[in-house]
Amino acid sequence: MKIAFAGKGGVGKTSLAAWTADWLARHGKNVWMVDADTALSLGQASAIDQEHLPEPLIRREDLVRERIHAGGFLNLNPDVGDLPETLAVDVPLGGPVAEGISPGRKRLIVMGAVTNAGGGCACDANALLKALLAHIVMDRDEWVLVDLEAGVEHLGRGTVTHVDGLVVVSEPSMRSLQTGAEVGRMASDLGLTNQALVINRYLGGEPPKLDGLPKWSLTIPPLPGLIEKQMSNASVLGLPEAALLDAAVESVITHLKATVG
Repeated sequence: MKIAFAGKGGVGKTSLAAWTADWLARHGKNVWMVDADTALSLGQASAIDQEHLPEPLIRREDLVRERIHAGGFLNLNPDVGDLPETLAVDVPLGGPVAEGISPGRKRLIVMGAVTNAGGGCACDANALLKALLAHIVMDRDEWVLVDLEAGVEHLGRGTVTHVDGLVVVSEPSMRSLQTGAEVGRMASDLGLTNQALVINRYLGGEPPKLDGLPKWSLTIPPLPGLIEKQMSNASVLGLPEAALLDAAVESVITHLKATVG
């Protein structure tokens, strides 16, 4: 199953992607984690030290030259089937494995954001990123979680057309929910109607009825353990609230899977 995470910047989108990947791996699933966000923080959120993170694909000029300019011709449909194993790093588990379950494997690919850069190397790098993302989403028969850049840019270019589900993450604020509604609407226009809304740092109150917001929703309260940990550690795993987060992730996964069938 392939799931994309989208929303306004700073709402906890990357944290939720990290929690979801860890829950899946601790329940025996092999997971590809794709960091396609400008912030490039999914690895650190998943307890990988910054010095052990791979160089983002967007900056790999050697691979861009090799795959996009092979033979001296511009190839916008490059062969990327070998790149996931080449570029990925293994991600440690962030908690105990479910009883009687053999843990799955978490692997992270750091891509960087697909942009509309005007030309030159940036345009060529975008072609390689798009080809790799399409390969992972369409051709890999495993769990794939894609942490998209903030906002709606990826959806506007149809990047997630082939994912099975979309998790729209928002804070309990009008601006954040309006962005979430725009994300949901654009995804629906692309045919991606299997959606879930997660309102992070929720303290109560009735969310506004905005056209485009996913109908199914779940809330996560502020997490004191995360607030304290973030002062000294970039990882969002291994929190005192792990049981609460596991239950939230399971609910989201169950909803998305039920809709897929």
